[in-house]
Amino acid sequence: MDFSRLQASSKIGDDWVYPQPPCLNFGWLEVDIDPAHRIYWEEYGNPAGEPVMFLHGGPGGACAPAMARFFDPKRYRVILFDQRGCGKSEPNVASAGPAVALAKNTTADLIGDIEKLRDHLEIGGRMHIFGGSWGSTLAMAYGIAHPGHCASLVLRGIFLGAAEDLAYLYQGNAATWERDPFAMTAPGAYIKYPDEWRALLEILTPDERRDVMASYKAIFDMVPATAAEKEKQLAAALAWSLWEGQISNMIPEETDTGKFGEADFALCFAQIEAHYFANQLFLPAGHFFGHIGTLASIPVHIVHGRFDEVCPLTQASRLVAALRDAGREPATFVMTNAGHSAMERENALALTAIMDGLPALAA
Repeated sequence: MDFSRLQASSKIGDDWVYPQPPCLNFGWLEVDIDPAHRIYWEEYGNPAGEPVMFLHGGPGGACAPAMARFFDPKRYRVILFDQRGCGKSEPNVASAGPAVALAKNTTADLIGDIEKLRDHLEIGGRMHIFGGSWGSTLAMAYGIAHPGHCASLVLRGIFLGAAEDLAYLYQGNAATWERDPFAMTAPGAYIKYPDEWRALLEILTPDERRDVMASYKAIFDMVPATAAEKEKQLAAALAWSLWEGQISNMIPEETDTGKFGEADFALCFAQIEAHYFANQLFLPAGHFFGHIGTLASIPVHIVHGRFDEVCPLTQASRLVAALRDAGREPATFVMTNAGHSAMERENALALTAIMDGLPALAA
C-alpha cells in the first residue's frame, strides 16, 4: 500500500504563504579563539527590514534556506546561522570531532555569538527572536540575558529541558523493555512510536538501557580505536538522530529520513545534544521560571503542536502558567493540531500568521 499521500498531508508542501527568497549575503564570523570557532550565517528578505534572528533546533541542528519562508520578504530582514559545532560552522563535530567542536560550546557561548553576529551585521535596535524546540530554549535564554534587544520572542515547540522532559523523550520504559517492550511502565514518546523506539534501544544492552542518555553519551565520548568502534559510534549517532527526526512528524516519514539519516548531520546533532543534555543545558535549574518577570516584559508568542511528542504540550502549558502568574498573558498561544516539526502545515502557517500580525517596529 502507498501511504505517501497520508504522510505528505501533514507537511506544509506547496502551502507556504511566501516563496523561497534568494540568499542576499552569507559569510563566516569568527566568534572565539583557542579553539577558533567561526559561525556560518545567511541573510534573506529586505536588507532594510525589521531584523529577525532565527535560532535553529537541536542543539546540534542547522539552518536551511526554507527556514526563511516563514517571513514576509518585503518586511523582514531574516538572519539564519548555524550554531557552534554544527552545520557549516567551523569546526563542526563531524569534521573535527567532539573534543574540538564541543570545546567552548555552552549556552552562554551561543548567547555571546548572537550578540557578536548582531554587531557584525550592524543591527542596532531591537530584533525579533524566532526559535523552535531547542531554538525556543536559546531564545528565552537570550531574552533573559538581553531583554532590551528583543522586540518579540516567537517560539515553537517549547523545550524547557527539565529532567522529566528528557526522561519522557529518552527513558520511557527502556529499563523494562527487554522483557516487555509494550508495557507502559512510565510516560514517554515510545507509546506512540514503538518501532522507532525499538531502533533507538537496540543499539544498547539491557543494562545500558537503565540510563539511555548516559549510555549513548558514553558511546559518543569514546575515541574510536578500530573501524568497528567507529562504525558503532556512527550507528549510535544515526539511531539517536533518526529517533528525534522521525517522531518530530505526527505521521513519521518512513522512506525519506532527510538530514536526520545523513552521517555528518547525525554525528553533529547527536553528539551536541548529548553534550548539552548531560550538562543540564548549561543553565541553572529553574532558570526560566526564576527570571519569568524578565520574559514577561517581552511579548511572547507561542505555537505548540497538540500532538508534539518531542516536546509535549505540558512544557508550553508550564511556561504559559508562569507568565500568567507573573501578570502577563502570552501575546499569542496557539495549540495546533500538529506534531513537533516546524514544517508541519499547521505549525508553519501559524508561525507565518504571527509574523504577519506583529506590530511594526518603530524606525
